Amino acid sequence: MEKNTYCVTVGEEKRSYEEGTSYQVIARDFQKDYSHDIVLAFVDGRLQELHKTLQADCAVEFETTGGSAGHKTYKRSMSLLLVKAIYDVAPREAIGKVRIHYSVSKGYYCTIEGDVTPDQAFLERVEARMRQMVEEDLPIRKRSVHTDEAIQMFHKHGMYDKERLFEYRRVSKVNIYSLNEFEDYYYGYMVPSAGYLKYFKLYPYDEGFVLQMPEMSEPEVVPPFEPQNKLFQVLKESTRWGDMQGIETVGALNDKITGGDATELVLVQEALQEKRIAEIAGQIASRPDIKFILIAGPSSSGKTTFSHRLSIQLRANGLVPHPIAVDNYFVERDETPRDETGAFDFECLEAVDVKLFNRQLTELLAGKEVVIPEFNFVAGHKEYGNKPKKLGENDVLVIEGIHCLNPRLTESLPDAHKFKIYISALTQLNVDEHNRIPTTDGRLIRRIVRDARTRGASAQRTIRMWPSVRRGEERNIFPYQEEADVMFNSALIYELAVLKPYVERLLFGIDRDCPEYVEAKRLLKFMDYFVGIGSEMVPMNSLLREFIGGGCFHL
Repeated sequence: MEKNTYCVTVGEEKRSYEEGTSYQVIARDFQKDYSHDIVLAFVDGRLQELHKTLQADCAVEFETTGGSAGHKTYKRSMSLLLVKAIYDVAPREAIGKVRIHYSVSKGYYCTIEGDVTPDQAFLERVEARMRQMVEEDLPIRKRSVHTDEAIQMFHKHGMYDKERLFEYRRVSKVNIYSLNEFEDYYYGYMVPSAGYLKYFKLYPYDEGFVLQMPEMSEPEVVPPFEPQNKLFQVLKESTRWGDMQGIETVGALNDKITGGDATELVLVQEALQEKRIAEIAGQIASRPDIKFILIAGPSSSGKTTFSHRLSIQLRANGLVPHPIAVDNYFVERDETPRDETGAFDFECLEAVDVKLFNRQLTELLAGKEVVIPEFNFVAGHKEYGNKPKKLGENDVLVIEGIHCLNPRLTESLPDAHKFKIYISALTQLNVDEHNRIPTTDGRLIRRIVRDARTRGASAQRTIRMWPSVRRGEERNIFPYQEEADVMFNSALIYELAVLKPYVERLLFGIDRDCPEYVEAKRLLKFMDYFVGIGSEMVPMNSLLREFIGGGCFHL
């Protein structure tokens, strides 16, 4: 039977292809026009994997590893390649579980439970097997099976985390990916074959190892391995908290919720955070020279609520805290630098009047009275209507701002008087042992909920602005996080179950024809894994209240 011929429009170019031609084949004809490897295709605005085939006339835009969706696809596919290689190299009976935990030094920190030691020699064998599969360009196949069949299959393979996860799956079908005989589940799209996965390196680290991969800005370059030891220890401690409660994955969290243990889970998590905040306050109180407590962290970390709760604990230790926001030291609007698009760049350090900030804090340290400015964001200038401030013997300043860990912000202040805190929502929960939850997803979901409640902003707008927010964090916050004296993880293991009903209705409000719909669809699929719990269980002083509202602090 003769096949139909269809017109494919890519940019200004039109080409004809037979019905059933894969987008992978079509992509090869256009690869020369792209700087990075094509890994996905937008077909009439709908994101598709490259193994999908042509069925009608269409407009196609290709997504490369230099785009957000393409970069996620590359890293997700690398996880499959890694796990397959480990099972090829080590005796299957020696492996209890391969766990992909969290980001470390632009890669994934992984551990192997069982009788396998991931030392240099073992990792060299794993890496050699991975490169062999890349060289052979093994196909990554996809098949759809009934959820009941998937549950039975994962039980047979000893992947009990996935078995537990799909007990709560409402859809009837599950997509399974395979490399040769090895089958696994991955949340999101994959590349069509191992030949796309050329750039990676394995490094032994701590009790496991790191799978180092390129950044989105340079998809063909594997950056040097630069472990951030303070951040890693916080992530490791958070994972221990979850493991202590038997909650490593979403399936285990759902078991707790449906088993009637949600209230205890919430209270234990809140108690663990309060204990940590009290410990930080105790550290500060034990050092009488500390006068400036500097708090920094990325967007939606809960910095404001944390500073309030820390202040309460400082008072319990006999100190008198005074909050100061670095945002009140913005330069006058007409002096604000502009970014490459010509818009005001409020996130760069040059947008802050660093000289005034240092002069006033130096005067306070010397015992002088100072009038702290308050920035009028409508008029675009500083105003001085506040009462004068003077530091007493037990007074401390609790200073919050994105640049607080940057030494240039407080260059005139003696280090002996500073205590630096880095706060972030470092998600310790994973979908299952091979599908990690990026910390950026947790923060984005928090921000979507908060922006809608406090600013009347749509989920579409928040998603659209998120890449710009992330670029600012990479430039102004993350390079200085290891400068901190302590780090605080504001993520709560139960929070996505609470945020679920808030964020779902906002994401459903994004139209299919919007560019942000692809990300909204991905997040909706992700939230579908969770069994929701009511917000009435969340204490009034919880960090989560900063996002869902109903808290006891005036934010």
